[in-house]
Amino acid sequence: MQLSQLTHPNQLHGLSTAELEDVARQIRERHLEVVSNSGGHLGPGLGVVELTLALYQTLDLDHDRVVWDVGHQAYPHKLITGRYADFHTLRQQGGVAGYLKRCESNFDHFGAGHASTSISAALGMAIARDRRGENFKCVAVIGDGALTGGMALEAINHAGHLPQTPLLVVLNDNDMSISPPVGALSSYLNRMRLSPPMQFLSGSVEESMKHLPFMGGELPAELNRLKGSMRRLAVPKVGAVFEELGFTYMGPIDGHDLAEMTRTFQAAHRVGGPVLVHVITTKGKGYPYAEADQVGYHAQSAFDLSTGKARPSKTPKPPSYSKVFGQTLVKLCEQNGRVVGITAAMATGTGLDLLQKAIPEQYIDVGIAEQHAVTLAAGMACEGLRPVVAIYSTFLQRAYDQLIHDVGIQKLPVTFVLDRAGIVGADGPTHQGQYDISYFRAIPNFTVMAPCDEAELQRMLVTCLHHDGPTALRIPRGPGEGVPLMEEGWEPLAIGCGEVLRQGDDLLIVAYGSMVSRAMATADLLATRGTEVTVINARFLRPLDEQLIHPLAQRIGRVVTMEEGALAGGFGAAVLESLNDSGILIPLYRLGIPDCLVDHATPQQSFEALGLTPQQMADRITEHFPNLASSSPLDRTPTALVQG
Repeated sequence: MQLSQLTHPNQLHGLSTAELEDVARQIRERHLEVVSNSGGHLGPGLGVVELTLALYQTLDLDHDRVVWDVGHQAYPHKLITGRYADFHTLRQQGGVAGYLKRCESNFDHFGAGHASTSISAALGMAIARDRRGENFKCVAVIGDGALTGGMALEAINHAGHLPQTPLLVVLNDNDMSISPPVGALSSYLNRMRLSPPMQFLSGSVEESMKHLPFMGGELPAELNRLKGSMRRLAVPKVGAVFEELGFTYMGPIDGHDLAEMTRTFQAAHRVGGPVLVHVITTKGKGYPYAEADQVGYHAQSAFDLSTGKARPSKTPKPPSYSKVFGQTLVKLCEQNGRVVGITAAMATGTGLDLLQKAIPEQYIDVGIAEQHAVTLAAGMACEGLRPVVAIYSTFLQRAYDQLIHDVGIQKLPVTFVLDRAGIVGADGPTHQGQYDISYFRAIPNFTVMAPCDEAELQRMLVTCLHHDGPTALRIPRGPGEGVPLMEEGWEPLAIGCGEVLRQGDDLLIVAYGSMVSRAMATADLLATRGTEVTVINARFLRPLDEQLIHPLAQRIGRVVTMEEGALAGGFGAAVLESLNDSGILIPLYRLGIPDCLVDHATPQQSFEALGLTPQQMADRITEHFPNLASSSPLDRTPTALVQG
């Protein structure tokens, strides 16, 4: 069968193992072809090709539900569910999404961009199914990395207490860290243990013994212990853990053996109740470079298929904010042994891989457990350490309670570096870091800041570590502004003090973080139209520099705020409230992300769609203030406050 002819996963039913292996080959070829050109997640999808085909052999996707954890391992799923023809548009504006989206396909039963949610969602579907008296299968496919997340463990704990609720959890173990060797003996024991005759025999004998007169309807403790011991002979140690939690465990099995997996999944569906099938896969399977470097090829920008090397950029770029942060933190850790870097399974993405290599004893990776990372840091701070927690803005949302209760209320000196804050591009709505400004505004005792460039990032990190209280520092994705950097000797900034970058009497622009450079470019464009602009680099969200902003706002009489974040409760709202509370009632126009989801596209395309390029912002400001260049400050009368 040609992969291009597959429009429905049920077309796989009845194919021979050889035919399925040919489909698997075509999936890998198409996957590699597209990702090498457009970029995207590579290793996870390559590793689950056979798993996907074998699982779907045993399901009817018109009725059954499959929840893929995170979604970046579901590229093979997309290719066999009607998206082959459009797959070349992967992660491009208007094209196929990099994650699952319920609105994209009827076969995407649950969308997610954060790990560890699949078992909860699938269990919820199973409970709803049973309450409605319906009959369909519910499956969660979760990676061993995502299993480190507390939410996955909470769901396993719940499912194990529902022995009459059929649920299949497929553990995609591509790390080998928790797995005993795969072999024929374990497969044979699983088949024997779960075969209908053995199930009948064990159940029949147990029931018969219970009804013997001297048993009193119960098995003696000794026989119960013997029964448990016999059961454990057929499962490895990791399987015994799941069985104690109420699951029937099957595995480990070879995740690239189509026939064995198909038989195992069929047996799992017959068991009833919660079942966990442990599948061993090779991340990056079928592409030698990805198999050899499973971390580096988890996700890739466009690369040369023949060499595996990234395609060089057409123009040299400054180092990324993440890299500058990582390099600076290494220097600070060298100078102070109390400083510790903490990440939640994102060392490379946040730049903490540099610390891991340089000073491993001052580096901690907690796995996909953001809540634990925050409270762990709080405990460290109680005992005199200075933890620096680097987590993507979108992932730190998961630990909001811990930020408030465990750090903020207790005024503990923990530094949070929010990577990927703002527009992130091709990962789409689940990964946009557009909410952290809003959610940090309400947390007590935090000092919150954002640098205008990578040099200011260095000074802000030092500022955080000098401050006796909780701090948060947001940095954008991508390269810096290209300004000179210092190797050491950074001076901390005065808390709550912004700076004036440009003087003008017609308009005041107050910009935060990454929008400062765009504010300067916008001011240049407005100057060509006869409008002179004062530009403030706010630096701090909490505390806001009211002593700088208020007098200038009152004198100039028109204010524009700029932020790379949600307008609802954002930086502009903070300036607006501050002016209003002080009785300064002047027109204020806010530029940022409106109340909408930012879909996958390049960052530049997203900025254009949001009207946040310098040219667009200059046009919007001119339209909002039509008499901007025709009046002097003396002609202006304060009016009722106007929100943009």
